[in-house]
Amino acid sequence: MKMMKTLVLLLLVAVANAKRFERCDWARTLKASGMDGYRGISLADWVCLTQHESGFDTSTTNRNRDGSTDYGIFQINSRWWCRDSGVSSSNGCNINCSQLLTDNVRTAITCAKRVVRDPNGIRAWVAWRNNCQNRDLSSYLRGCRL
Repeated sequence: MKMMKTLVLLLLVAVANAKRFERCDWARTLKASGMDGYRGISLADWVCLTQHESGFDTSTTNRNRDGSTDYGIFQINSRWWCRDSGVSSSNGCNINCSQLLTDNVRTAITCAKRVVRDPNGIRAWVAWRNNCQNRDLSSYLRGCRL
């Protein structure tokens, strides 16, 4: 019970420091973090992915049918990539999932880079496959000063 109370407190603190990015601000943040072209993935792909996963909101969480939870702006899954009090097996990014829920997106970006180094690459995200793959994504960067 004490662990659950601690987790709830950590999540509340993280959400208090969360941020919803504007599209172009987020594109500039991604570009400055080396995401444009990372592992052959365009900046527009990253912007499209995060638009459909979280609406550029770092506080987004989603509980999945398998008991895992997706966290943050990239919706990184607790089963494989971070540790929470629920279903965690791999923790491939070596982080607590609550670290993905703050306005400091460095950890989330570093973890997203780790995810795409996996054999599935960006295809690990269903939202990318359903909304971005093989589509004209120019509108995701239109009007942005990069």
